[in-house]
Amino acid sequence: MTHSLVGSGRKEQGVVIEEGWPGYDLELFNYPEHYRGDIDSVLIPHGVIMNRIECLARDILEEIGHHTLMVLCVLKGGYKFCADLVDSIKAQSHSTNSKLTTRVEFIRLKSYLNDHSTEDLHIIGPEDLSMLKGKAIVDTGKTMKALLQHVEMFQPKAVKVAGLLVKRVPNGPGTLPDYVGFVIPNRFVVGYALDYNEYFRDLNHICVISETGKLKYKV
Repeated sequence: MTHSLVGSGRKEQGVVIEEGWPGYDLELFNYPEHYRGDIDSVLIPHGVIMNRIECLARDILEEIGHHTLMVLCVLKGGYKFCADLVDSIKAQSHSTNSKLTTRVEFIRLKSYLNDHSTEDLHIIGPEDLSMLKGKAIVDTGKTMKALLQHVEMFQPKAVKVAGLLVKRVPNGPGTLPDYVGFVIPNRFVVGYALDYNEYFRDLNHICVISETGKLKYKV
C-alpha cells in the first residue's frame, strides 16, 4: 500500500493515495453483481471511508463545534458523505456533552457528461437557480470556487469546505478544502454516491471504473 498523511501538526490535510497504487482486488470485497466487469478495483474500502470521516468530524468539532452549523450538502455525489459526516459530528458532540445545533440545506451541481467536465456549471440551491458560464472542472477547484462565490451571496458568518476526495491534476487547485478526506490520483472513480451517468451510486466502496463500464453506460 502507498498511503500517507500530509499536513502540519495534528490536523492532517488528507490521506494521500500515491500514483501507481492499483487499488484492492475486487474479489476481496462484496459488491453488486451487476457491476462485474464494470469496475477495475476498489480504491478506498467503505470501512476506511467511514474511519476517515470520523477523523474529519473530530477536527470540525474541535475548530467550530461551539457554533451553530449550517451544513450545505452538494448533491448528488455528496449526499452519503454529508449524511455520514453530520451523523459522526452529532455522535461525537453527544459523547463530549457539547451543545451543537445543526441544520442541513441542499444544493445541486452538475458539470459532468460521461467522464468529462462540460462547459457549463449548473447550481441549483435553496431560493435560487442560476447557471454559471465557463469551464467548470471539479478536479481543478474551479467548481469549488464558483460554489463559494455563490454561497457568499447569502453573507454567512464563516465558510469552511469539507471534501472527501481531492484529485491530483495538472494545474490543480492551489488551496485545498479546509477538511480533506483523501488525495487521490487523477482517475475517474465511482461509488459511495459518486456516479457515472447516474450509475454506480449504490456501490459502498469507492472504485475505479473500467473502460468496459464507461462504454456500457455512456450516453
